[in-house]
Amino acid sequence: MRLSRTADLWWKNAVVYCLDPETYQDGNGDGCGDFRGLTQRLDHLERLGVTCVWLMPFYPTREVDDGYDITDFYGVDPRLGTLGDVVEFVRTARDRGIRVIIDLVVNHTSDHHPWFLDARSSRDSRYRDWYVWADEPPKDGPQGVTFPDKEKSLWTYDRKTRQYYFHRFYHQQPDLNITNPEVRDEIARIMGFWMELGIAGFRVDAVPFMLETTGQAEAARLPDPHDYLADLRSFLARRNGEAVLLGEVNLPYKDTMAFFGERGDQLTMCFDFIGMQRTYLSLARGDARPLARALRDRPVPPKDAHWATFVRNHDELTLDKLTDKQRQEVFAAFGPDEDMQVYGRGLRRRLPTMLNGDMAKIKMVYSLMFGLPGTPVLFYGEELGMGENLDQEGRLAVRTPMQWAPGERGGFSPADPRAFPAAFPAGDYGPDRVNAAAQRRDHDSLLNWITTLTERYREAPEIAWGEFTLLEAGDDAVLACRYDADGHTVVTVHNLGATEAEATLKLDGLGAECTLTDLLVDGSTDLAEDGALTLRLEPYACRWLRAVHPTEAPA
Repeated sequence: MRLSRTADLWWKNAVVYCLDPETYQDGNGDGCGDFRGLTQRLDHLERLGVTCVWLMPFYPTREVDDGYDITDFYGVDPRLGTLGDVVEFVRTARDRGIRVIIDLVVNHTSDHHPWFLDARSSRDSRYRDWYVWADEPPKDGPQGVTFPDKEKSLWTYDRKTRQYYFHRFYHQQPDLNITNPEVRDEIARIMGFWMELGIAGFRVDAVPFMLETTGQAEAARLPDPHDYLADLRSFLARRNGEAVLLGEVNLPYKDTMAFFGERGDQLTMCFDFIGMQRTYLSLARGDARPLARALRDRPVPPKDAHWATFVRNHDELTLDKLTDKQRQEVFAAFGPDEDMQVYGRGLRRRLPTMLNGDMAKIKMVYSLMFGLPGTPVLFYGEELGMGENLDQEGRLAVRTPMQWAPGERGGFSPADPRAFPAAFPAGDYGPDRVNAAAQRRDHDSLLNWITTLTERYREAPEIAWGEFTLLEAGDDAVLACRYDADGHTVVTVHNLGATEAEATLKLDGLGAECTLTDLLVDGSTDLAEDGALTLRLEPYACRWLRAVHPTEAPA
């Protein structure tokens, strides 16, 4: 494919890496990660093959929700650095060929944000209508508490002004009133500010909730919330034509498609939550069919839009779109203890601990993620096989400091570990056993495996750009995908089972004039005249095959 074309839409075959500056690297020795430390670790990300860093919130905060309760959308938490440090990080990342996107968390503010402090001072205050108020919680309003272990209602009574304010999340995070034109203008200013500092786009937090206006006065509702999302995308494009909106939309496929927009004029990418959840169901069963069914059901996004694929993210590993019975299957396989579960709908574990450290299976899962149609998104530490610390509360179990080196400080900071934002996992997943320094020198390490996957993924633009076909493999444990683009073909094959499998594929349009070159290991495979191919796959085996003329195959 033409590099000029793929470069224009860089996000379609990007490798996105999510991290929190607070837990990545301490640059000034105070025990807290910061931008100066993060900047010094950019070479690690470049070697890994990362092309886009997604920063979790780094704004000033009261730390009620690990940085998502923001008190200033235009600032930087003083513990993490200054605006100058952010600019230096963005500039240095760009020098390494890495774009930077940041969290856009405008569904709500902190209850200590100056806007809300003013809003609750009086019913006639300047910012009163920037939030959602009611004399009584409306009966037709939003339902369902997001964090049932912490909150009993979506409405909290404010004694001073004698009204209730709405909060989709914690009561310390009052929702902004998106129907207010002043709020919408302010959100655009926030985006414009950060783009002027070199930011290449935004991961938009809780998009359906951000656009939620039910339960408010009829006259105040937006005529069509998606029109507003399209306006945000238009503003983004005017300021920076290559910038992206990566949306957190955990809805069924049919409902998620609305957030792309019919013309692809809303979100640039949406996370594939359905595919992720079906992946874990397939892993629990050793059966590729649940994931295959999701891939068949998944609609094709509008032109130039894309799905984002992931194995793990910074929140709980939600399983809310599985049936109760399916969810219990996954719980039984990967989180049987109640302490491993959260909110009754998800897991607070990382992949290696869920798979009991089975490196063959772990490597296969990451090969599977990179080999699916979509943009792969890694969560920091996945490249090392980091584990979780269940002693941390709730979702914080997976947000432990990055493990750079052995020792009690893990190379994260020279400070006393008691000053760290969180404690490392213990035992087999502590820094002495899992760290970047050791894995960089180990040819068979997970770090080097994922580096290989990022390289091969970038060398196979067919996966991101090509026409996707799910192939019949003849074995329920095997998932086989075909990608065709500009006369080139790539096939990925994964055995999700614990026993040897035989995959029988039919590659129409290809024949004995083609050889399939293996992209992950040395070797090649010939095709029959009719395009038939039989592969014997070891347990958890993975193959990436490119169709080439025999004269082009490596010796």
